[in-house]
Amino acid sequence: MTGLRATAVGFAGALVIELPAYADDRGLFKETYVRTKYRSLGIDDEFVQDSVSYSGRGVLRGLHADPRMSKLVQVLHGTAFDVIADARAGSPTFGCWQGFALSADDHRQLYVPTGFLHGFVALTDDVVFSYKQGAQYDPTREIGVRWDDPVLNIEWPAIEPLRISGKDRANLSFIEAFGGAQCNAS
Repeated sequence: MTGLRATAVGFAGALVIELPAYADDRGLFKETYVRTKYRSLGIDDEFVQDSVSYSGRGVLRGLHADPRMSKLVQVLHGTAFDVIADARAGSPTFGCWQGFALSADDHRQLYVPTGFLHGFVALTDDVVFSYKQGAQYDPTREIGVRWDDPVLNIEWPAIEPLRISGKDRANLSFIEAFGGAQCNAS
């Protein structure tokens, strides 16, 4: 089997990872995580929890962060627009965001280092989203920032109707959660 391909995305430590996938008349096979291979990419996290969410079209989850938690995310079924925003104090990209289309068909993952907000919107029906987490989920440590925060100014795809949980609608503003100002990265 050939190796993984990783592409830096403009935020220190964040990567898009392309997985080799092997299809034949029986279906498809791919390895979604092999510790030694990910170490060779510079990802040495100890992942301690795997989680899966199921979302219908227009479901927006996020933005969430836990200062201890890195994530390795991928879409197992469907297509999603995935967003990360830099919330690392002192980072030259603090307050900046990037979005990525992830689908079951493209066999890509996104590595989200600690210190980033993360969220996604389901672009198709029946999106199955997988999270490999570097810390166990603890609701007392979770920080939520509004999906429509004016400082982040994320350009989400036009999906109607958006379906957002009451918890996520009540998230803080970026300034309330992290202080700081608009992204100034060039």
